[in-house]
Amino acid sequence: MATGESATTILIHLVGGVALLIWAVRLVRTGAMRAFGSQLRQALQSFTRNRFAAFGSGVAVTMVLQSSTATTLLVSSFAGQALIVPAMALAVLLGANLGTSLAAFVISMDLGWLWGLCVAIGVAMYLSSEAMERPRNIGRVLVGIGLILLSLIELNTAAAPLAQSPTFRTVLAAMGSEPLLGILAAIAATWIVHSSIAIILLVATFAASGLFPPATALTLVIGANLGNALIPVLDQLGAPAAQRRAAVGNLATRVILALAVLPFVGPLSAWLISLPSADARLAIEFHVMLNVVGALVFLPFVGPISALVERFMPGKDEKAEAVTPRYLDPNALDAPTEALAGAMREALRLGDRVEGMLRDTMTLLEKDELKLSRAIAQADDGVDTIHESIKLYLVKVSRNELSEEESRRLFEIITLITNLEHIGDIIDKNLRELAEKKIRKRYSFSPEGLAEIRDFHHRVASALALALNVFATRDLVLARQLFADKAAMRDAERRATDSHFQRLRSGRPESIETSAIHLDIIRDLKRIHGHIVSIAYPILESANELRESRLRETKAAAEQREMPSVLIPAAHSGG
Repeated sequence: MATGESATTILIHLVGGVALLIWAVRLVRTGAMRAFGSQLRQALQSFTRNRFAAFGSGVAVTMVLQSSTATTLLVSSFAGQALIVPAMALAVLLGANLGTSLAAFVISMDLGWLWGLCVAIGVAMYLSSEAMERPRNIGRVLVGIGLILLSLIELNTAAAPLAQSPTFRTVLAAMGSEPLLGILAAIAATWIVHSSIAIILLVATFAASGLFPPATALTLVIGANLGNALIPVLDQLGAPAAQRRAAVGNLATRVILALAVLPFVGPLSAWLISLPSADARLAIEFHVMLNVVGALVFLPFVGPISALVERFMPGKDEKAEAVTPRYLDPNALDAPTEALAGAMREALRLGDRVEGMLRDTMTLLEKDELKLSRAIAQADDGVDTIHESIKLYLVKVSRNELSEEESRRLFEIITLITNLEHIGDIIDKNLRELAEKKIRKRYSFSPEGLAEIRDFHHRVASALALALNVFATRDLVLARQLFADKAAMRDAERRATDSHFQRLRSGRPESIETSAIHLDIIRDLKRIHGHIVSIAYPILESANELRESRLRETKAAAEQREMPSVLIPAAHSGG
């Protein structure tokens, strides 16, 4: 960079280099998750038999993902589902701390010449493998690594003139004289970019260019190390306690380590500089050393630390936990196939909840239990919560490049959860209130009327079970069966209404006093059935059967309407 370049030009190069570094780190993480996400999850679950295997899996997975935050969120989701014990989860996170520092160490090696080769091979793999997802994502990883190396070259070039600026040196000297300010600045920067690797590499680059003294560099590394542990804690604030404990325990170990090391940053930096092996990567090497010490100190005590965290973070009762989504893994968002699989499991869980509400509604109509009415209302609140969580999760998934099959599956999930949410509202706002009205007025259905409602309810409940099977299996035969059930339900509704009016004509007192409630219940159950049938529409439409089925149904209905007009003249002509 020429000496005559203005401060504005230098700043533009510096900001561009930082932005390229942040984006490249994310590119590597996204590509690695999409290419090896399922294998990395299996590795984390498989190698947790003892603390050393768990620690090693944390190191390996984090070096591949280039993000201890991603590893932390993965492990936290496993802990929340009781797939990994708390002590082993903390051991994995201690390994993740070391893994992220080793990843920064490898990247910071003098490999500037490699960036062009990585980008060239990565772009070639991405463009030549359009039909194969894994080679394309490996290409993404290589491009990301190449751009990281290129950004470090650009940062080195841009930082050199700043090292000669008295103003810039004054600002950084002030930060060096106030360690707490430096730590807070590093924590904030790590939170903003959501990557400690990017911040550590930036600190190391500036330190190597002489922008601030070694002691300040070490202070900033401690801050970035703390910020990296804070990110997953803040990202999971609304999650169940069991899911957050491992991240909180990991943050606690880093706070203790920071408090123990920070008072000795000055002497420690002087000692490190005096070593024969000291080089321009002092900050990187200190970051590795810091996490090695953390592992040696805390790995033997993962059990007691986890127990202590659990004591201070007791879980909520099971009823409160029941409305929390279980399968919406935020760390799977970069792998659409896995994210959609989790959303599908959560959608089926939502279906089970709505099935329970529908079943309880019939019990409420039969047994007049107001306590059950309150339970149904609470269950609908849970349906709304889970529906909203799935919907927002799918919005995030849709920001990825989705294949045609993934787009179709996403639409099927949205169709299911939307109809389930509508069914829950009908049960809560209509059927439950009708049941309460019947209880308050002390009405009783006639035996025949109750039997009709029970039969109609059974048909609707069976259709809901079939619809969930259609969604899970995408079976066309079952989808056709569900769609064909519309005509049968229309006939059942007509028969039930006719029977009710016959009882009214005969003067049955029970039928007279419950007439409005009876007819509204049948109508609402019919509305629910309409939403249930809608669940099959995307499956039928993808097989190009929906339009044909609708036309056939419309034609049959038209022929049925025309039959009386044909038969009546014939009867008159014969009479």
